[in-house]
Amino acid sequence: MHISFLTPEFPHEKVAHAAGIGTSIKNLAEALTKEGIKVTVFVYGQKTQEVFIENELEIHLIKNKKFRFFGWFLHRKYIQEYCSSVIKQGHIELLEVIDWTGISAFMNFKVPIVMRFHGSDAYFCHLEKRKQKAKNFWFEKLAVKGAKDFIAPTKYAGEVSKKLFKIKNKAITTIYNGIELGSFQNNNPKVFEKGSILYIGTLIRKKGVLELPEIFNKVRNVLPHARLILIGGDSYDIKTNSNSTWKLMQNQFKNDDLKNVSYLGSISYSEVQNHIRKANVCVFPSFAETFGMVTIEAMALQKAIVNSDIGWSKELIIDEESGFLVHPENHDLYAEKIIQLLKDDLLSLQIGKQARTRVEDNFDINKIAKRNIEFYQKTINQNK
Repeated sequence: MHISFLTPEFPHEKVAHAAGIGTSIKNLAEALTKEGIKVTVFVYGQKTQEVFIENELEIHLIKNKKFRFFGWFLHRKYIQEYCSSVIKQGHIELLEVIDWTGISAFMNFKVPIVMRFHGSDAYFCHLEKRKQKAKNFWFEKLAVKGAKDFIAPTKYAGEVSKKLFKIKNKAITTIYNGIELGSFQNNNPKVFEKGSILYIGTLIRKKGVLELPEIFNKVRNVLPHARLILIGGDSYDIKTNSNSTWKLMQNQFKNDDLKNVSYLGSISYSEVQNHIRKANVCVFPSFAETFGMVTIEAMALQKAIVNSDIGWSKELIIDEESGFLVHPENHDLYAEKIIQLLKDDLLSLQIGKQARTRVEDNFDINKIAKRNIEFYQKTINQNK
């Protein structure tokens, strides 16, 4: 079997951008190759045109191309023509696409398209209660219509997407994202920096970061030595038109609290793991996710987590067993759970241990790869 992925991101030094989508694709692609599946990855919107092999993956960087008129159409046809040529030459049997921006709208391939609901603009606008641009919904709706089959990383993401796009007579299969457990080991879970609270993710409103200043203030009212570490790129804020969410956060922190806050920006993947290992508690107060890759990575490293209690997160964490689930706007309860973990090392270690077990049971990429292979094979067979 030879399958391919079309994505705007992928974790590699030559790729312009990578986040949760890219990480989940890379994890799956590498696990598929271990099962004897040939994998090609098309990464569009790049600064250079290049093809290279890494970890048995054939990676095609597709250079971004500007068009004076009808760029929304011609850009997609340009990507289609490039991919079609490689698909034909490489005897690729299936193309998996993302839902974001409906990149596969107007594209036609001789192989079946599988769409994985990593999170469309329609999905995030729905969760954030924002109005979506009609053009964006049109692109995504057309892309959905052109897909043969669908996968969602959580049942919640699949159900919401099915409702938004009014998908009928087609099932959406839930297959969780996963991680290579061997790459996430914490040999000394009892060793951590007491009182440290870690957030990892883009600094953006939908991730709930603007709730953290008040939550952190409530934590420090009880535990004044508590520290908050923030890791992730800064971003534009859609509500205030500010070019920096970090600046908005700084204005919301009380001066005394801000002295105990460290913003590290974007750092390397290996450095992120080291910070997770050192953390006492990890927090993910997001309002909008389809899955949450960094959540299961922290769980695998045996960290006690306080997470959102919205939809997708209930499939990752069992409340009060493998972590705590609290709505981000419930600042009192969110702070209370953090304080509880910071005060009680035994509870923190117990929650972390159970989090690891939950990941081993549900998010082992080697088990998940086999489910994906079965799904791909069924789609390919139905298309013959």
